[in-house]
Amino acid sequence: MKTRLQRIGFGIVALALATALWLPCVHFIFAHDQESFHSEQGVSPQARQLAARHLQVWTDPALKRKELDRMRHTNAEWDFMGRSFLVWSLAEMALREPELKTNYLPVIDQIIDETIRLERDQGIYCFLMPYAKSRPFVAQPARSLFIDGEIALMLSLRRMVEEKPEYRAPLAERVEAINDRMRRSKALAAESYPNECWMFDHVVALAAVRLSDQLDGGDHSALFRDWLAVAKKTLTHPATGLLVSSFTVEGAPLEGPEGSSIWMTAHCLRLIDEEFARDQYNRARKELGRDLLGFAWSREWPGSWRGPTDVDSGAVGCVAESREPAIRVAGSWV
Repeated sequence: MKTRLQRIGFGIVALALATALWLPCVHFIFAHDQESFHSEQGVSPQARQLAARHLQVWTDPALKRKELDRMRHTNAEWDFMGRSFLVWSLAEMALREPELKTNYLPVIDQIIDETIRLERDQGIYCFLMPYAKSRPFVAQPARSLFIDGEIALMLSLRRMVEEKPEYRAPLAERVEAINDRMRRSKALAAESYPNECWMFDHVVALAAVRLSDQLDGGDHSALFRDWLAVAKKTLTHPATGLLVSSFTVEGAPLEGPEGSSIWMTAHCLRLIDEEFARDQYNRARKELGRDLLGFAWSREWPGSWRGPTDVDSGAVGCVAESREPAIRVAGSWV
C-alpha cells in the first residue's frame, strides 16, 4: 500500500512539474511570424488573405447572399457593420498600396451604393435590432447616429482614396444631419436607438465629420471642442476615468466602460484629441487588458462595473499597440 501511494504521489508531482513547464510554452504553438500580420510598408500577407476572402464574397452573388443571411439571422447590425468595416479596411489598404486601389474601389462603391439604397428603400430599421421599434425616438423624424456615422465614414474614406464627385453631396448631408442631431441635445448626444446613445457611434460620427472637414474645407472645431468638454465632464466613469459606453439624450450614463467598444473609441478619438485618445487607450489597457501564459485578451467590463453580457460581448479584444495608420489629416497620421 505504501509503495502504491508513493507511486501515486510521484505521479502527481511529475504531472505538476510537467504542467508548470509546458503551460507557459503553450502559446508558442500558436505563434506566427509577426511580419505575416504587421507590415511597416504596404499590406501584410494576412491582411491580403482576409481581404481576398471578403472581395470574393462581394463578387460572388450566391456567396454574398449566404454570408449576409447568416449575419442578419443573428443581428442585423452585423450586416451593416460588416459593410462598414470592410469599406474602411479596403480604403486603408488602398492608401497603403495605391497601385491596388483599382481592385478595391469597385467593391467599396458597390457596398456604399447598396447600403444607401437599402436604407432609402427600407428605412433605418433595416440595419437596427428589433427593439428599435419598441418606442419612438426622442428627436423626430427618427434617425440613427449609428447609421449616419458609419455611412459618413464610408463616404469620407472612399473620397480620401480617390475623389468621387457623386459622393460629395451625400457626405455633406450626413455631416449636416450629425451636427444637427448632436446640437439638439445639451449633452450633444444623438440617438442610435430610442433615447439610447452610444459612445462608439459618437466617435465614429465625429471622425467622419473631421475627415469631411479635411476633404471639403469645413470647420466643425466648435463641435469637437464642445463635445469633448461634455464627454470629459459627464460621460466618464469616475472609478476608471474611461468613457462610458451608452447614455441618454440628456447625457445620463446607462452603461459603464465596455471592452467591445472602448478600443474603437480610443482609435477614432485620435482624429479629435490625440492626447485624450492616448489617455483612454492607456486606461483601457490597465482596466481591461489581461494576459495569462502568453495569451492576451480584453475584459468586457472593468472590475469596478458589473455589466451585462450581450450579443456583442466576448473575451477577445485589442490590447496590443496599434500600428501606424494610413490616413493623414491636417499633418497628423491618424
